[in-house]
Amino acid sequence: MDEQKLFSLLVDLHRDGARQGPGSEADTLRALALSGVDETGALRVADVGCGTGAAALVLAQQLPNARITAADLFQEFLDVLAERAAAAGVADRISTLAESMDALPLAPDSLDLLWSEGAIYNIGFANGLEVLRPHLRTGGVLAVSELTWLRPDPPEEIRDFWESQYPEIATAAEKIATLEGAGYDLLGYFTLSPSSWLDHYYGPTAQRLPAFRERHADEPEADELIAMEDREVALYRRFQDHYS
Repeated sequence: MDEQKLFSLLVDLHRDGARQGPGSEADTLRALALSGVDETGALRVADVGCGTGAAALVLAQQLPNARITAADLFQEFLDVLAERAAAAGVADRISTLAESMDALPLAPDSLDLLWSEGAIYNIGFANGLEVLRPHLRTGGVLAVSELTWLRPDPPEEIRDFWESQYPEIATAAEKIATLEGAGYDLLGYFTLSPSSWLDHYYGPTAQRLPAFRERHADEPEADELIAMEDREVALYRRFQDHYS
């Protein structure tokens, strides 16, 4: 499928979703607690690859004195985020930025907290650690979620699938070594639960598929995307004990 067409269909499918990847409000709050930041401080925060703003909105509510830059490649997602921020009464503290994660026009040493749920894979984990770090001030915190093997010996079928989709998938130990090799100190990590995948991401996405199919009834690429989504969900249901 043509990349531009794929992006267009993905945006249309996920624009109305609260999340564009696995996670939950509880996961965001748990990661924020692990970060150790002063939640009452006048923090400078960026949520990169923010999608429609699930994490950015939680951060804005939890960090009442923070200023948050929400960045995403797709303006359509940011438009939804702006509407949701206004409805939540936090629009004055969230600014949006339509830019790629690896080309953010943010000042060096300017951020106290850099957030990226389910998005750093877009530019690669190791590369993302390198290109994002200059934006953090000394003592600043990076919080990301990253596709990770839960066991070192996954079955061949799921290993082949994810290594073809995301060759950087690795165990937590390997990810931590990459993190520390890039100059970070690990503050903590945890595993997203099946509910974070099924109840908060795959389930809501499945509910939007009939309307998506109707909007793109004459487009074979839409059928191809639906088949891709269905396969990914089926694989997760079978192999959820092996990755998260």
